Amino acid sequence: MKIQEMIFKEPRNFSDEVLAKQRSRRERLFFEVSGFNDLQRSQLIHLIGQFDDEFKLVEAVIQFTIPFAALSTFILRARQVFDDSALSNDLQAISDHYEVHWRAGKFDFNVSKEPVIYGILNITPDSFYDGGRFQDPVAIQNQIDKMVTAGTDVIEINGQTTRPGFTEVTPTEELRRISSTADLIKEKYPQIALAVDTYKLPVMREMVGMDVDIINDVNAFVDDRAKLELLKDQQTGLLTMHSSRETEYDNLTVEMKRFFEHNLAELSDAGINRERIAIDQGIGYSKVADGYQDYAMMRNIDQFNYLSRPIMVAISRKGFGAKLFGLDKDDRLPVTLIAEAYMYLHGGRILRVHDVEETMQLVKMLDTITAGYWHRQA
Repeated sequence: MKIQEMIFKEPRNFSDEVLAKQRSRRERLFFEVSGFNDLQRSQLIHLIGQFDDEFKLVEAVIQFTIPFAALSTFILRARQVFDDSALSNDLQAISDHYEVHWRAGKFDFNVSKEPVIYGILNITPDSFYDGGRFQDPVAIQNQIDKMVTAGTDVIEINGQTTRPGFTEVTPTEELRRISSTADLIKEKYPQIALAVDTYKLPVMREMVGMDVDIINDVNAFVDDRAKLELLKDQQTGLLTMHSSRETEYDNLTVEMKRFFEHNLAELSDAGINRERIAIDQGIGYSKVADGYQDYAMMRNIDQFNYLSRPIMVAISRKGFGAKLFGLDKDDRLPVTLIAEAYMYLHGGRILRVHDVEETMQLVKMLDTITAGYWHRQA
């Protein structure tokens, strides 16, 4: 048998355009199968029926559609049903085409297969949620151990908050706050990727010299050309963020697409491999803090799947919980998990969180449901 995607390169009508958009947002895949015998046709129709979706038999061809999230489950079931190397190879090629990798330092995160759990460690006195909680070495060590035990993939240390109305500190002070913790993580937890949240060139230079795996820059690395010169020949992963604190948009999604397309091109043109780059919509960095632009950005996350870069979900315990429900920062975990679940299901594959254990549970539950297509065991 031969299976191939139905790709709408030149949509002939409005319906084709809609289907092509679904594919680009990674909502839905469309397939065409040919070269089957009568038994295989019956088996294939039965298999497609288990995915609760549409198919059409047109002469010697079967056309069908499945949700993008069901692709890995469909491939597994197809291999169980059919002893067909050509079919298996075709399916593997399709799966490989959609793989998205984030190469960060010594790590290669295949976010198509597994999300990245990205734990936050703010070594600051004034961060909006945990400012002041992790100031002494014992508290820092305990929090690191807690995140590692819970299963985090990344620990990001931060020596200066960028919350609305933040007070800037010098690069010297920022380095004083984070350097010993960076050393600790590199030495004691080599299995954990080390990230640093900073927009300052001197801090980046020092951290790159320590072989940190990820730099997270709220200024998207393009406010100082020296950042690009520093990073272009490294292996460091880049997390580039969109911010609209200085701008109000007429069309939010269009402007954000323009920003990321331009930003990714600028980073690539500077010699930075595209696979080193992940993107962050910048929720919480709107011109009106905790305003309705943030909810639009939660909703439109799948609009950026066409970029084929990992997208970060960075909403942990942010101010929308207070805005909508009057919740204190310590009571915002449930609403955070609800919003994270929506964004995860629509393409957010890096979950930047304070609460690693609960996020691991969220991911496992959603992945189990997403793969929950019933078939009777043989």
